[in-house]
Amino acid sequence: MSQTEQEPVFIAVGEGESRRRIAVRARKGGAPGSASGAPGLFWLGGFNSNMKGTKAVALDAWAAEHGRASVRFDYSGHGESEGQFADGTIGRWLEESVAVFSQFCSGPQVVIGSSMGGWMALLLARELARRGKGTASLAGLVLIAPAPDFTEELMWKGFPPEVRQEIETKGVWLRPSEYGDGTPYPITRNLIEEGRNHLLLGSQIDVGCPVRILQGAQDPDVPWKHAFALVHRLPAEDVVLTMIQDGDHRLSRPQDIARIIAAVKEIG
Repeated sequence: MSQTEQEPVFIAVGEGESRRRIAVRARKGGAPGSASGAPGLFWLGGFNSNMKGTKAVALDAWAAEHGRASVRFDYSGHGESEGQFADGTIGRWLEESVAVFSQFCSGPQVVIGSSMGGWMALLLARELARRGKGTASLAGLVLIAPAPDFTEELMWKGFPPEVRQEIETKGVWLRPSEYGDGTPYPITRNLIEEGRNHLLLGSQIDVGCPVRILQGAQDPDVPWKHAFALVHRLPAEDVVLTMIQDGDHRLSRPQDIARIIAAVKEIG
């Protein structure tokens, strides 16, 4: 059975009323074409996306072809996981990211984060450093149009006054979507306010591993200047930013997938 047909397994994250079932697809490394000892791949998706997206599936297929372990999952309120999207916060999704990484990953991992997943990857690195040595470690980060602090920098600060007022008074604003089926999705006051507990761009970010960033110059959602702001906060050593002049936000064309895979291979 191929990985795309494989049924997900579910783990419980959270306590009491906040407990939710998270869908995970994981495969151990090994033959065929086994790169024995090569790092596994851990996928962190974007805001309002899921683990069946083009990049996640392509990376998983590449990992399978090369005998490398691969783990991907859906945040609560996304894809096949339980929960309402409107209940989601950065802290809630980070808790799920840490839980899946801890339960399914072993040995060195290349963490690949797309858009919000880039923020999650950086927060995961910080959390792992706080916890100390575990069964899994970071070989490196590959960040695709990373969006650290997006709730504040790319949402709240950019919203017109009437949208801010609606969020503050009603607690939610339905944002029109240019992706998927075009259905508007909720931006909640809780998402914005809780996100302030996880802001990174105000100080140095020490991830303790190599970082590769791919950024589309034509990205309408995460401007290329945001990637530069992130690079400025990362250590000088072994951080590479690749600007794709004709790239958009998704970076899911065949040539973009090839660049992402090349970045993974460069790390190990």
